[in-house]
Amino acid sequence: MKISVNWLKEYIDINLATEALGDALTAGGLEVEGLETIESIKGGLEGVVIGEVLTCEKHPDADKLSKTTVDLGNDNIVPIVCGAPNVAAGQKVVVATVGTMLYPDGGEGFKIKKAKIRGEVSMGMICAEDELGLGTSHDGIIVLDTDKPNGTPAAEYFEIKNEEVFEIGLTPNRADAASHVGTARDIVALTGEKLRMPSVEDFKVDNHDLPIAVTVEDTTACPRYSGLTISGLEVKESPEWLQNRLKSIGLAPINNVVDVTNFVLHELGQPLHAFDADQITGNQVIVKQLPEGTAFTTLDGESRKLSDKDLMICNAEEGMCIAGVFGGEKSGVTEGTTKIFLESAYFSADSIRRSSQRHTLKTDASFRFERGTDPNITVYALKRAALLIQEVAGGQISSEITDIYPTAVEDFVIPVTYTYINKLIGIEIPKARINQILTDLDITLQDISEEGFTAIVPPYRVDVTRPADIVEEVLRIYGLDNIPLEEASGTDYLADFPANYPQNNERKVAEILTANGYYEIMTNSITNSNYKAEVKEEEQVKILNFLSEDLDVMRQQMVFNFLEVISHNHNRRQRDLKLYEFGNVYFKEENGYRQNSRLAMAITGNFEAENWINPSRPVTFHDLSAQLSKIFEVFKISKLKTEKISNEIFAYGLQIGTRKQQLGYVGLVQPELAKQFGLKEEIFFADLDWDAIMALVNNDIVFEAVSKFPEVRRDLSLVIDKSIDFAQIMEVAQKSSNNLITNINCFDVYEGDKIDAGKKAYALSFILQDKNKTLNDKVIDKTMNKLQSSFEKQLGAVIRQ
Repeated sequence: MKISVNWLKEYIDINLATEALGDALTAGGLEVEGLETIESIKGGLEGVVIGEVLTCEKHPDADKLSKTTVDLGNDNIVPIVCGAPNVAAGQKVVVATVGTMLYPDGGEGFKIKKAKIRGEVSMGMICAEDELGLGTSHDGIIVLDTDKPNGTPAAEYFEIKNEEVFEIGLTPNRADAASHVGTARDIVALTGEKLRMPSVEDFKVDNHDLPIAVTVEDTTACPRYSGLTISGLEVKESPEWLQNRLKSIGLAPINNVVDVTNFVLHELGQPLHAFDADQITGNQVIVKQLPEGTAFTTLDGESRKLSDKDLMICNAEEGMCIAGVFGGEKSGVTEGTTKIFLESAYFSADSIRRSSQRHTLKTDASFRFERGTDPNITVYALKRAALLIQEVAGGQISSEITDIYPTAVEDFVIPVTYTYINKLIGIEIPKARINQILTDLDITLQDISEEGFTAIVPPYRVDVTRPADIVEEVLRIYGLDNIPLEEASGTDYLADFPANYPQNNERKVAEILTANGYYEIMTNSITNSNYKAEVKEEEQVKILNFLSEDLDVMRQQMVFNFLEVISHNHNRRQRDLKLYEFGNVYFKEENGYRQNSRLAMAITGNFEAENWINPSRPVTFHDLSAQLSKIFEVFKISKLKTEKISNEIFAYGLQIGTRKQQLGYVGLVQPELAKQFGLKEEIFFADLDWDAIMALVNNDIVFEAVSKFPEVRRDLSLVIDKSIDFAQIMEVAQKSSNNLITNINCFDVYEGDKIDAGKKAYALSFILQDKNKTLNDKVIDKTMNKLQSSFEKQLGAVIRQ
């Protein structure tokens, strides 16, 4: 956002140097990202002065040249050869002295040098309008009617002022400051100076010759709509002062009517629109939605398909403007326009934001409407613009002001205590100073007592709705730099650091994953509402002031963020990925909201980079599930149950949990889901409920003596149905072993033509150990026979010899 310092001075006295003002604004929350000096005339007419032609005679060797002597002041009389036909003795003229740079076309320019022209010395140049950049005329030199002394700088005579312009990085919450008056309001609080609002006392209705009826069908999307008509105006080029104001902030002047609406927009922050009244069929303005798919051509000449949710400004027959976003090609003011309908409205931020995003139209008006404008300024802005239009385009105000405002937007009422303010800031600020800061910020204080007050905040401050926001207002004006930092800081409470402190456990897991080649990522908690796999729409937490259609809800799943990251990396030829993230998911509930911490992981591509000793291989489900096992082992979480799953996210996978609760999922991402992100490779994804895992963490260290008795290994080969998984084998073995089996491992799996179709063969190893005595063959054989029998009876297994 560009803010002109000279323009600011129209509304407030500024006694600070420009750099100091920029520092103050930055400290107050309006970050000045740059300061630019803009010359209304390139070079600023430096070296150009007023001179007086003392003598003028024909050049002896050139019929079209004159030889003059010019008084430049301070007894500096110089010879100048001039080619203008209107030069004459006694004239006051504008002279570019030797060494001056001139930029007649705004380009690189040229330097005035001492020269000889046809044998006569010339020490300067008597200038025409176009040579100075003051105009386009080259019919002759500029002849001045002035009593100013010779040698007076031309910049002083022509009142040439350089514009100092701030580039302010406006944060989305500070829509109130998106104008010169809005910025001036902060300067009031920062400096104590008074705000001067432009007067509209001279506003009056001249006649009632151009009545236009206004109907608002959707007062939710358009809570307030104001308008009036002006007739008999002349559309032409704006006066120089108005053009210079717009140019200073990077806007190109268009015509006097449109320039006034742009001027008031950047002055007050209230967008306006001027409609050619002759294009308003039926003399009716109707604020409503049009049917889905209605064709509408905007001012840029592009035909667009409307949504039935787009708020439109219509006449009796058709749409004229996408409300608050962009005008239609028939609504614009042209050189032939003689009467207008001037609109000043307050639109719902949600409605404008959606239309702006839907049609990818970003305008100065939509920028402000979608962040929140002032519902109480529409009529004032209307009067201000009408008076300016009369000043620069003539005309008569030809209707009363129409102001449809069925339900007033209420102020924010916020009770606050001084104790609360001082506690959050960390020091005690005098009550009188607190009151003064808030009053200077246009916040009314009621019910003031020794304990606190009630703040009445105008609705244009959309970011001040809670006591904490009041504290922020006090602090940003009082100054963060004025809050001392003590050598030893303390608090009025002791924080509880439990043994299972989540950050410590996160670090522990992060170290394990990083050591195993995983990279931590950090993704946005705000996501796209179109990502709907395994998402309950009624539980979505929707963003009220989202700035992008792609980022409009809080996420309920981590998988979509991972697919975006993987797609981004694949597009940059990074295909072997191991990723993890600690993040939150969010849900709307009947009585509020719920936040749940998750640990998500994903792998894709090859398990490790190819090298000379080990061939590369694709990652598998077991590479990821094994990583989960390590995490559960770290926190001593055992006796886990698994269940097969297949849903919108997982083509196949496991649900992991205990008897009482789910702990997470791991599996292969559905190929169709991956394709939505341009991914064809297999992607294995795990999503763990970090809060649930933390509730089960056991950090107690338990010591157990190493057994003195040896282990025994026995192997079995089973042929079983494909439908039977390893977890079922584990469950049968544990029930049949009398606690003698301490470990079971699958070291080979076979499926092929050497066994029956629908079957698979597991090669298993069993470690047996008795902690109290040495196992003998009789006990071992009895245990293994019982195990084989259980496999045969419960799983229908065939024991391969």
